[in-house]
Amino acid sequence: MKIGYARVSTEEQNLDRQIDILKQVSCDRIYEEKISGLKKERPELTKMLDQLRTGDVVIIAELTRFSRSFKDLFSLVAQIDEKDSNIKSIKESWVDTTTAQGKLMFTIFAGISQF
Repeated sequence: MKIGYARVSTEEQNLDRQIDILKQVSCDRIYEEKISGLKKERPELTKMLDQLRTGDVVIIAELTRFSRSFKDLFSLVAQIDEKDSNIKSIKESWVDTTTAQGKLMFTIFAGISQF
């Protein structure tokens, strides 16, 4: 199942562009929230992570809408991986754990970040 996640930082901002992108790649379900990415408690993100099943792919329009730091990104990707699921970013092609090459690229960036 393709699961989309869209987020903007404030109530005044619009999710339409992200949702359009997620619909274009045929997401079966889209979680939406209007909350700062700096907040640890993001209810829709938590719900999405809790409901992931083996083989699901989390699709994001762009990395900044999903995570605000590499540390946070690696933690979220680890949670997705624990569910035997994957993640793919439309804008940042190196965030794609659905392929061997994407997993390698993500691992390289993780290693560089920790170094």
